[in-house]
Amino acid sequence: MNGSTKVVIALVAAAVVVGGVVAEVVTSAPPPNRDNPNGPILVVAAENFWGSLVSQLGGSQVSVTSIVTDPNTDPHEYEANTSDAIAISNAQFVIVNGVGYDDWALQLLAADDEANQVVLNVGSLNNVSVDGGIVTGNPHMWYDPAFVNRTVASMYSDLVSIRPSETGYFQANYAALNVSLGALYAQADEIRAHFAGTEVASTESIFVYLANYTDLNLVSPPAFMEAVAEGNDPPTQSVVEFENQLESGQVKVLVYNLQTVTPITTEMKSIAAQNNVTVIGITETIQPPNYTFEAWMGAEYLALYNALNAGELGQ
Repeated sequence: MNGSTKVVIALVAAAVVVGGVVAEVVTSAPPPNRDNPNGPILVVAAENFWGSLVSQLGGSQVSVTSIVTDPNTDPHEYEANTSDAIAISNAQFVIVNGVGYDDWALQLLAADDEANQVVLNVGSLNNVSVDGGIVTGNPHMWYDPAFVNRTVASMYSDLVSIRPSETGYFQANYAALNVSLGALYAQADEIRAHFAGTEVASTESIFVYLANYTDLNLVSPPAFMEAVAEGNDPPTQSVVEFENQLESGQVKVLVYNLQTVTPITTEMKSIAAQNNVTVIGITETIQPPNYTFEAWMGAEYLALYNALNAGELGQ
């Protein structure tokens, strides 16, 4: 598409449904020119954890829009709006999580069908598929250091391909980000070194990758975790099994997803508290949204370390 066509799309698409009525939105200016060689590369990340990383890589050479950022929203249930469609249509580089996590973004990309866009599908990159079960089909790849490192490397390559004249700049940012991520994952290594084998539980599958990386013994029923992650009611047998685990005295920490709160996860949190199981909350997206990926994840690692340590001291 050329620049003028993009403007037409933006103006036509700028209507939203309010209370069942289509309300026209007045656009005072055309969208940014994606073909301007002197302007920033327009990047859209479907989620802010990928957005933070590409922002650090691109620096002053990118303008990044992260779509899913709301701490009160379950990202699995996000519904795209007109602004999202315009942003993706105008972007030169789009990053989606894939694995069924942000199908709305894939649908917008398919509808736009822009041949000149660079699209990074993190699930495809890491060979994670919706058919893979709780590990190889788990969409929460930003909790796996190996997947993050591979994704960052691909982001770097894509930025270089879009703007090769700034290769040296991107290289410097890539090196700095690798140092920062190395320091972050040293925290995870400390958890493994001190607490490998400790029994822990989680209300959903978001914690599976990190539990595996740190060699923690994640005992909560996979059927329970998968159902909650998908917005379904867990099988009764898995609920009973989970309750028994939390009441056994063996589980030291319950990891609780603050963005997928349901009556059954709230009940598990209550049972854990009643049985001296330390409960910590984690989130799917960066919270607070102005944190970097490393600051957010590092705070969660520290909370996990302290919770495991409290469980050990309570033995």
